[in-house]
Amino acid sequence: MNPAIDFYFVKAKNWQEELKQLRLIVLDCGLNEELKWGVPCYTLHGSNIVLIHTFKDYCALLFFKGVLLADSNSVLVQQTKNVQAARQMRFTSLKELVKRKAVIKAYIHEAIEVEKAGLKVQLKHTKEFDSPEEFDRRLAKTAGLKTAFEALTPGRQRAYLLYFSAAKQSKTREARIDKFVPSILNGKGLDD
Repeated sequence: MNPAIDFYFVKAKNWQEELKQLRLIVLDCGLNEELKWGVPCYTLHGSNIVLIHTFKDYCALLFFKGVLLADSNSVLVQQTKNVQAARQMRFTSLKELVKRKAVIKAYIHEAIEVEKAGLKVQLKHTKEFDSPEEFDRRLAKTAGLKTAFEALTPGRQRAYLLYFSAAKQSKTREARIDKFVPSILNGKGLDD
């Protein structure tokens, strides 16, 4: 246990007992405990394997390369349609968690083996994501925008494309694009 992370388990308003149990289970699998993104993250030789996080209706283990796991018990959940690699194992009670302890450990050990084997998730390339028509028009119309967009990291490009595309109405897509054109031109990502 990393004492620097104890605060996370103490401050938890919901799921406190479940979080403590998850921590013990994960640590029993031989992973290192670190704090990343404000939550407990468990690593093997510096590579992220799984993290613990909470939501209103459940707490969860997030397997970074969950898509590569066999999921023989059909317990892994894709958070949203845009999440490519990670998968969650969700829990809604301490009783459920304790009952599934062996399954949890089996999935963690499988995730460790995936990492040891050096397996990589084949992520979609940015060009495979839909670009809204409104953004394509703006790229053609605004000087330097296409060059600035292409200079962004692939992750930043995807974030913009997903954000712009998520709007159902053309008017909303255009408003989002208008708002972020200056950021793109300045080499900034959606959340920078």
